[in-house]
Amino acid sequence: MKIKNLEMYEGMLIIVDMVNGFVKKGALADPKIGDVVPRQIELIKESNAKGYLIVLIKDTHEENSVEHKRFKDDNGNTMKHCVRGTGEELVIDELKEYENDYDTVSIEKNSTSFMEAPDFRTLIEKAKNIHKVDVVGCCTDICDMNGTMGLANYFDQWNRDVEIRVHTDAIATFAEEQRQNYVDAAKLLMKQQGIQLVKKMK
Repeated sequence: MKIKNLEMYEGMLIIVDMVNGFVKKGALADPKIGDVVPRQIELIKESNAKGYLIVLIKDTHEENSVEHKRFKDDNGNTMKHCVRGTGEELVIDELKEYENDYDTVSIEKNSTSFMEAPDFRTLIEKAKNIHKVDVVGCCTDICDMNGTMGLANYFDQWNRDVEIRVHTDAIATFAEEQRQNYVDAAKLLMKQQGIQLVKKMK
């Protein structure tokens, strides 16, 4: 991890799985997810201005990842996605320029929850002075929800008073129109957990 002193940060922006495998190409890619990128870039710039830590979460699997077995197409075929070396695991070009910023960390995960990524858990343990976390990315009803709820539970366990906000105008999921019930349920569950759902005021 290139940042040595994580204790200097009081805020964090987590960008979940804005990788080619969900936006550009592959079994789970949906180009419409790209519609939220302009709002994400706004939030990155705002976070940089505030001196926040930026965390890019990258879904990255091996060929034999167990998770693949849980994602199947209509014919029951396993839908492998974001396999290392295919390019699907790489951050989309629109956000690539921010990946090498000084205050940015990239973390790979092999599950639907960034809280289970060892590097993220190490980061959140060391970033002891974080009191505000903003979350954007995809997919709303899977990785956004699982990671954010896991993070809320983690903070509760260690009695850390941290405000978590999910920006609803900067999250999306694949085939969202067909899966709106899952999206609605995910938002309800996050809200029930005490996570704030926010969006830019018009």
